[in-house]
Amino acid sequence: MTSDDNQHSAGNESVGQQLKKAREKQGLSVSQIAEAQHLRNGVIQAIESGDYKQIDSELFLKGYVRTYAKQVGLNADSIIADLNIELEPARLQKARDLEANPLVNIERRRRRKRRIAKLLLLILVAAIIAAVVVRVVLPKLNSEDVAEEQSAITDPAPEVKAPEPLLEPEQSASVSEATGYDSVDDAPELSSVVDVTADEQPMSDFEPAQPEADEQVPVVAENIEPVLAQPPVSEPAGPVSGVLEIEFTGDCWVQVRDASGNRLASSLQRAGDKLQVSGEAPLKVVIGAVDTVATISFQGEPVDIGGFPVVNNRSEFTLTI
Repeated sequence: MTSDDNQHSAGNESVGQQLKKAREKQGLSVSQIAEAQHLRNGVIQAIESGDYKQIDSELFLKGYVRTYAKQVGLNADSIIADLNIELEPARLQKARDLEANPLVNIERRRRRKRRIAKLLLLILVAAIIAAVVVRVVLPKLNSEDVAEEQSAITDPAPEVKAPEPLLEPEQSASVSEATGYDSVDDAPELSSVVDVTADEQPMSDFEPAQPEADEQVPVVAENIEPVLAQPPVSEPAGPVSGVLEIEFTGDCWVQVRDASGNRLASSLQRAGDKLQVSGEAPLKVVIGAVDTVATISFQGEPVDIGGFPVVNNRSEFTLTI
């Protein structure tokens, strides 16, 4: 049989018939074909009769057919192509049966619902994490940063005390009179002055010189005139103390200093807290979160905080009497 005859027979005969004719032409029995593939005789008979349902799967069926074609001298690829054409109606019918099966639809819906539930759960967890970060972590970090920044800006530089004079003003004056210099710095070493005065006799050993009898001491007439009355000098008034009260509706960092730069308050206030401080006016006030201030009064009078500049919800101003 030529290749044209093979193609003609392939177009009119089933795969099983083609294999059976080729086997018979080779003079082989069903048992010989089955034994070569380590299969039962019933499997080879099912392939030749076209009863493919007895084969476990399409993959196994194609493997058996390909080996069978090689055993009987047929083109394996051509036989497999014919087998695919034969199996196509069965595939379509199987797909229709699956679509019509209500259990398949129920399982498909269950899988879809499970996927949607997992996606919603992931979205919910991400939203909870984002809310915790926004409401807890970020305000805490911002509050600490503002407190450190304000502390670094408003803390006064350490005061440098002037050196105390070595001599009291009275001693300095007596040294100036004794030495003839205007100041202690202009005078020679103090030790030399002390040495000179130590050699002299005490003033108490000198007796006042008595005027001689012949000499007359001139008498200076004193004209006593009334002293013009001078207006009393008013003493400067003492420092005026100012009282500041602030109520809060949320967390807010506050710092208050008096006119001398002394820190009256520097702390983090909570919702419902009321801060009351007093000190020498004017008072310098720094508020870290203006929107948390419920009321603010100075000397019992309400203060309009909106009249002061606000930058990044932070305000710094001075209250005077």
